Parts: sequence; C-alpha cells; structure tokens
Amino acid sequence: MRPPAAVVEDYLKTIYSHTEWQPAPITPSQLAAALGLAPSTVTEMVKKLAAAGLVDHERYGSITLSKEGHAQAVAVVRRHRLIETWLVTEMGYSWDAVHDEAEVLEHAISDRLLDTIDVRLGHPVRDPHGDPIPDAAGHADRTGFVLLGDAVPGHEGVVLRISDKDPALLRSLEQLGLDIDHRVRVDAQHPLTVTVDGAALELPAEASAAIWLSA
Repeated sequence: MRPPAAVVEDYLKTIYSHTEWQPAPITPSQLAAALGLAPSTVTEMVKKLAAAGLVDHERYGSITLSKEGHAQAVAVVRRHRLIETWLVTEMGYSWDAVHDEAEVLEHAISDRLLDTIDVRLGHPVRDPHGDPIPDAAGHADRTGFVLLGDAVPGHEGVVLRISDKDPALLRSLEQLGLDIDHRVRVDAQHPLTVTVDGAALELPAEASAAIWLSA
C-alpha cells in the first residue's frame, strides 16, 4: 500500500531539517524520536521510501535523501516556512504558536495559494525563527554559523536562528528580549550568560542547543 502523501512529506522534511544546521546524517533512532514514532514503524517506512527512490539507506546505517527526495523535501519545507511567516505577519500569530498550524496547512495548501502568499509577503528568505525559506527553484541562502553551546566565551555574532521545537523556550526568550537579528556576545557557558544590546542576560540552559549565531 502506498503511504499517504502527508506521511511521506513529514519523513522527508524531518530528514532534510536534521542536516540543515549540523552535518551528520540522521539515524533511524533519531528519525523515530523526531517523529514521535516507534522504531519499527520508522524502519518499515524508510524501506518504502527507499523502494520509491526517495532515500538512500543501508541496514543499521544513516538515512540520506536521494535527488528526488531532496527536491520533495525542499518543496514541503518551503510551504511550511512560508505558512509560518504568513501566520505571524498577516494573521497575528506569535512565533511560538505557528509550528503546529503550519504542520497541518503545509499538506493542504495549493501551489497557487502558496505563490500568492509568497508574493504578498515580498518573497521572504527566512521564517520567524530564522530558518531559510527556499525559493521556488529550491535554493536557500545560508551563512556561516555556530551553535550557541559551542561558541567560546568572547564570541560575538548575530542570532541567525532559534529552534521552534520548544514553545516555552521561545516565550522565555521573547520575555528576555532576545530573538533573531540581535547581536550577542557570549560571556560564559555555565551558567549560560550573554550580552545583548549592552545588557547582560542569563539564558535558560536549553538555549545552548536552540540558538545559532553567525560564525
């Protein structure tokens, strides 16, 4: 039986997103954890994706996208991030409340409506969390980056991206006045302390694995 298109898109998007901000390909156990599914379920689905020519996978090895799988993944990532941007810009959503809405809409929106949203927003190149939005040809710009937790004290950089996986963390950072485009100096890792716009802030420990700075 052919898997539902939405399920295929979720798998491909997750595999793609895993390597956007770090180089190691995703493993089956990581994919299962990211999707909140049993490893056996993911194993069977990966076999189907491989048979369809969408992923490359050796038994017990990591999973990578084929050329066709990459193209499909980029298309759904583009839809998801444009929808998030539209919800924040046009619909008044806060940046911590758009992910789940976009998860639903990305599978239902037509290409015509998506193109209209893209034009309406002025062809944005990143979403509210700093993730790059691929253009219609699948190209996405990305600059050099470093994860906050890997930055040495004294490093200065602009906030490029804040992960949207933890809405509570997004709300905490917003209350502290920290979002993308702020210039940050890393003062210490333990506790995680930074200077933003001349003010010293102690960030939640979780922020070390959720914020990326320019290199």
